[in-house]
Amino acid sequence: MSTVVCVDFGSTFTKAALVDLASGELLATASHPTTLPDADGRGDVLDAYDACVAALVEQDHRAADAEVLACSSAGGGLRIAVVGNEELVTAEAGRRVALSSGGKVVLVLSGGLDAARLADLRAAEPDVVLLVGGTDGGNSEVLEGDAAFLADARWDGPVVVAGNVESQDVVRSLLARSGTPHVVADNVVPKIGVLAPDSARRAIREIFLTHVIGGKHLSSRTDSRGRTFTGMVRGATPDVVLTGVELLARGLDEEHRGAGDVVVVDVGGATTDVHSVVELDPEDSGLAREVVATTPVTRTVEGDLGMRWSAISTVEAAGRDDLHEAAVRRRAQPDLLPGSGAEQDEDLEIAAVAVRLALERHAGRSKVVVSPEGRVVERSGKDLREVDLMVGSGGVLRHGGPDAVRRVLLPATGDAFEGGWQLPRDPVVVVDHDYVLAAAGLLAETHPLAAHRLVGRLASTGTR
Repeated sequence: MSTVVCVDFGSTFTKAALVDLASGELLATASHPTTLPDADGRGDVLDAYDACVAALVEQDHRAADAEVLACSSAGGGLRIAVVGNEELVTAEAGRRVALSSGGKVVLVLSGGLDAARLADLRAAEPDVVLLVGGTDGGNSEVLEGDAAFLADARWDGPVVVAGNVESQDVVRSLLARSGTPHVVADNVVPKIGVLAPDSARRAIREIFLTHVIGGKHLSSRTDSRGRTFTGMVRGATPDVVLTGVELLARGLDEEHRGAGDVVVVDVGGATTDVHSVVELDPEDSGLAREVVATTPVTRTVEGDLGMRWSAISTVEAAGRDDLHEAAVRRRAQPDLLPGSGAEQDEDLEIAAVAVRLALERHAGRSKVVVSPEGRVVERSGKDLREVDLMVGSGGVLRHGGPDAVRRVLLPATGDAFEGGWQLPRDPVVVVDHDYVLAAAGLLAETHPLAAHRLVGRLASTGTR
């Protein structure tokens, strides 16, 4: 195969791109509103896919016979509930790992399961439960107790276990006895101050592909070449995008270098997601103070910041009363497309607010405190000040015209923010107009050179 079609089944739109594997060139793109089954079972996500492929074929006939790789956040995406030992360490570590795995965290529980917490868990309707607890060789009582509780309750949803390794055999036996589908991964907190997400991320991806994506019943047919929706999908969209961000930042090797430290802000209708890949300073005293360490690869999801469903909470969080009426209209009409210059201006203003707040929450701040060692700088969050490349994504930026970078992204950069916010000082700033990060993430494992060339489009264009 000389070409590949990369498809993102999104919650609102399905996007597709035809990529030349030899050159990494983007040959054609298409999008169509995502088609979800209705209450009577009419409709299928492959309807939108068919429309996208037809549009690609009109641009380049090779799309008709190309290999297909897909990711999906359709039907609500990947919903994860975290169950941990206690709130500040293992439950918080589990929450961060769930986010970096492309999930929407719908519930975090700690302190041991009981009837009330089980009721909360059932009400949250997670696709996956991430069960964590105890450092390696540490406390095992709560983790094993939670596994026993789920087994006795005949919990039938998939579970990823990523706690104390010394409890793995016990937990595996309990869940197997009850018939609970599960995957066991390495501990996300092997010791205090260390966060190890990679094994759990792989396990969550496995669960998503084997138990979740088909369970959403988004498709009941095949495409013209006999391919199924579940057969096409390689992962949850945010997880795949983060893989693309890692490739953009780190590259492949000395010959195929990355862009350096990277932050990506994706402004959606309901959430604003921030992905960052930043080389950490091991001697940074601020990091040493955290019981759950910051990791080089991080994703955060701000569920109250967005352009449509979350527009009201976005402007309220920023104290922008002047945008309240505009936000109310967008919340009432989530499919609103700007029809005038004034509506376009309002969209860009709301987007600028969402970007700034999401970056502040992701980055945290630095401040001077008095300690036994004297006056020291204490930091929280992820220090983004030395980021080399800042990428904006989302419909408001892709369709925002030439002013999008200047009005939405550049105001969140600089070196004089009040409050000590650790925001990017002087990055190259670019918009992912062609949505290449998801495509690159899909290609990264099987076609790494094409993926690297694809993200090179972002690294080579931009403004300061």
